[in-house]
Amino acid sequence: AAARPQELPLPSEEPEPEAVSSDALPARAVLGELKVSSVTPNSVQLQWNVPEGSFDSFTLQYRDAQGQPQILPIDGRSRSVTVPGLSPSHRYRFHLYGLRGGKRIDHVSTDVITDAAVPEELPLPSQDPQSEDHNPEQPQTEQPQIEANQGQVVLGKLKVSSVTPNSVQLQWSVPQGSFDSFTLQYRDAQGQPQALAVDGGSRSVTVPGLSPSRRYRFHLYGLRDRKRIDRVSTDAITGEEEGQRPQDEQHQTKAPPSATTPVRAVLKELKVSSVTPSSVQLQWRVPEAPFDSFMLQYRDVQGQPQALPIDGGSRSVTVP
Repeated sequence: AAARPQELPLPSEEPEPEAVSSDALPARAVLGELKVSSVTPNSVQLQWNVPEGSFDSFTLQYRDAQGQPQILPIDGRSRSVTVPGLSPSHRYRFHLYGLRGGKRIDHVSTDVITDAAVPEELPLPSQDPQSEDHNPEQPQTEQPQIEANQGQVVLGKLKVSSVTPNSVQLQWSVPQGSFDSFTLQYRDAQGQPQALAVDGGSRSVTVPGLSPSRRYRFHLYGLRDRKRIDRVSTDAITGEEEGQRPQDEQHQTKAPPSATTPVRAVLKELKVSSVTPSSVQLQWRVPEAPFDSFMLQYRDVQGQPQALPIDGGSRSVTVP
């Protein structure tokens, strides 16, 4: 993966999609407009549709703030993607390619400018607990906006569902109404504010790139018409870096015996569905009973252990 493959040229400002005759394919596949559904200072969420035919997979290409090309593989069933790790107040041009049989069939593009680093309408979360967290579901600052809404929208409790040395998985519910989108805010190990855009249909999110054995404070905002309607908060402490792998192996040995489990849960072969110089997309099957969640473990280039929690309903993951 040291050299960029010839069949996927670096994205330019005006890329030209590969021309593929419709006779070579059973049915024509067409990409709909690439739209921006959510923007934060550090991330962009994009969405699209496929009005005709289907694609095996997608590839999102763009250049980072340093001008370096980035490629993100996406499952063919997906219709949205969140691009993290962006720079505030920076203009990005995104190119989405629809692939079939390893060839690019169609292509759509869009331009996005990320939000400023410290937006006035979204105050930065603090590290220290405050009295408002005793009743985080209905903060006083949000109440006028809730009353101004046509129907009341309520966020359920923000819970920590999984923790590793480098990531935290959070989940929540929406017991009443619905939100257009969510924004998760926290401060990194250096005290810098971070914001992650989350789709309005999501009920969980994984926060990567954290530091081991550190306490983080997360604030989840529910937005409608780009206004904050409700907010919930929680604290989480990441796992210890040393001994994480043996501890996980110990958990595996303590799995309940089949006598106490009505239906056996089985994982099938882990396959590589897409590879770029800086990411890998993996997929798997669960032919029998479901799992509550998954945990992907690997070592980075420096030999440091990494762990990525995954929702139990997922059957693929991209490791960036």
